[in-house]
Amino acid sequence: MTDICALGELLIDFTPAGVSEAGMQLFERNPGGAPANVAAAGARLGLKTAFIGKIGGDGHGRFLRSALMKEGVDLRGLTVDPEVCTTLAFVELDASGERGFTFVRRGCGDTMLRAEEVDAELIRSSRILHLGTLSLTDEPSRGALYRAVEIAEKAGVPVSCDLNWRPPLWPDSAAFVRESEKLLKHVSLLKATQEEAALITGENDCKKAAAVLKDRFGIGTAAITLGEKGAYSDGVMCPAFPTEAVDTTGAGDCFWAAMLYDILSGSGLGLRFACAAAALCVSRRGAIPSMPGLDEVMRFMSAG
Repeated sequence: MTDICALGELLIDFTPAGVSEAGMQLFERNPGGAPANVAAAGARLGLKTAFIGKIGGDGHGRFLRSALMKEGVDLRGLTVDPEVCTTLAFVELDASGERGFTFVRRGCGDTMLRAEEVDAELIRSSRILHLGTLSLTDEPSRGALYRAVEIAEKAGVPVSCDLNWRPPLWPDSAAFVRESEKLLKHVSLLKATQEEAALITGENDCKKAAAVLKDRFGIGTAAITLGEKGAYSDGVMCPAFPTEAVDTTGAGDCFWAAMLYDILSGSGLGLRFACAAAALCVSRRGAIPSMPGLDEVMRFMSAG
């Protein structure tokens, strides 16, 4: 049985990597995409993970497929379409390692996944279906997401969601909120940043926001990340581990994979474990390449 089946975007993160001799910005090609990051991070923690999505039949797509294969992610649900290009994201980092994004995505890989391409048996044989809101921005990917949700609900598989607000991909925040609220009615496990939680609930206080998410949508576990201040979930506030942030890309996905690991394994490591995993992630460049293994997180927690 698969522990986590993730559905959504698998894309290229072009992350800053210094400047050329001519003073031009250089970018490093890294595998990324929030749901794919969760699948990879979960695999490094020892979970059995799978991914459902679409990439182009180009060099970038081949690179991404190879990257997830190396992590041991089950790729039976990955569709390669020679008629589309693989989705690209150019990441800009400020002095503190925080990100901004420019996407090359319209008509590209992840947005073109169709409902009939969703592997139903893969979802039915999973313990958690994980997805994100980026699939809601376009058709046919929106229909594919809801097909996956329908399969999961009929099979009794809990749905996990990352709100993942990316302003460049939505007409406005109202559209994001409207589509997210439709999805949240089907979600049992939720990860959100403080900004994302406030957009949905109107509450800036993370404790109040989490309460609204549970009361309004019936969400069982709601975790709210607070950047350098740590995270909050189920009445517990955990401070962030001190670390030098190099690149925050994928940190929230790493955090959430660790939370799901704790839930699935019953380890009792809790929020502190998830915060430790995220701290290790931000200390390195790239998303999937920076995900820590279980032993590394445990050593880091012990040292902290």
